[in-house]
Amino acid sequence: MKAVAEEYGIKMEYGGHIGNTFNSHRLIWKAREVGGSDLQEKVVESLFKAYFEENRSLGEQTVLEDCASRAGYSDSSGFFSNSELGKHEVKDEMQQFGRDFQCTGVPMFIIDGKFVLNGAQESDQFLR
Repeated sequence: MKAVAEEYGIKMEYGGHIGNTFNSHRLIWKAREVGGSDLQEKVVESLFKAYFEENRSLGEQTVLEDCASRAGYSDSSGFFSNSELGKHEVKDEMQQFGRDFQCTGVPMFIIDGKFVLNGAQESDQFLR
């Protein structure tokens, strides 16, 4: 994985803290609400960088706030002060994906809402 990541300029590390990432999923949901897919994608990239390259814990609010800020979502403090915001939406989405695609873990790729690839995949799998 490290070799593949380096080909794309990603300095992957494996020392990150593994913990509850539910609030990061809430942040991803909120980013889409605030700034559409563009902001959502930037937040996801920032979260990935924090976890995979910087060994930071996605369970810590300060890390999530920093990721939001780096992505251009600078007014996230109100979001983090309300732990209910996005909670039900994210849980509903998790249940829906579980039902519709038998999703039980990550990574999982859903292409055009119908083609499903589970787990890490070689790039040629996406072309089939």
